[in-house]
Amino acid sequence: MMLPKIFERFAEGSPVTVLLRGILEHALPAAEIDQLFAATAEQQYTRELLFSSVVDLMAEVVCRIRPSVHAGYQAEPSKFGVSLRAIYDKLERTEPGLSAALVAHTGRKLIPVIQRLGGGLPPWLRDYRVRILDGNHLGGTEHRLKELRPVAAGALPGQTLAVLDAATMVVTDVLCCEDGHAQERALLPDVFPLIAERDLWIADRNFCTTGFLVRAGPAPRLWRPAAAWEPVVATPEQATVCGARGYRPRL
Repeated sequence: MMLPKIFERFAEGSPVTVLLRGILEHALPAAEIDQLFAATAEQQYTRELLFSSVVDLMAEVVCRIRPSVHAGYQAEPSKFGVSLRAIYDKLERTEPGLSAALVAHTGRKLIPVIQRLGGGLPPWLRDYRVRILDGNHLGGTEHRLKELRPVAAGALPGQTLAVLDAATMVVTDVLCCEDGHAQERALLPDVFPLIAERDLWIADRNFCTTGFLVRAGPAPRLWRPAAAWEPVVATPEQATVCGARGYRPRL
């Protein structure tokens, strides 16, 4: 903790900067991040470069304190004790499960702070925890592989399914997939462990498969396979909002 007088000078001169630094230090303490790495990583290990140092560097890039990983390293090379190549190697070999664990850890740290400060939003539905599920394909990258150089489109490096807590607007979980061209529904089995009692999940129609709804239901015994699907006739106004037509199962 900085000395009170020094802290007050920074808080008065740039309160947002101090606030952001405090949030990062609370959400990403080095000891906890390194412990998370030791407990989660399956193939990676720590030799000289700590995972917390890599996370700290990436936090500066994400928050636009540094324009790039290279710039962040050049600003304080002695802080890492390894070469820039070692930094890139650590980033390239980061396991998807480790990234997911880091997001979940951050969510667990920040949600109580938001609730304590009264920053949560009004509940969408009483007595239910509303969670929003959505997918995101990471943007195409440069053609670094020889086989991809004649292809016009950039290679997709991967995709994620993110779970947003509607009350605090914090991403609590993320599912990572290294196959950027895979169907999002292929990740649905990994969503089931995240579903808890009194949860209300919101997702687009891409996730509305019978298998997912049956398995995710709180009482599967109340469900049975739909014998048929009957069309839902929509008015022109409803069709504008919800699409041309839909179907509902007869259960």
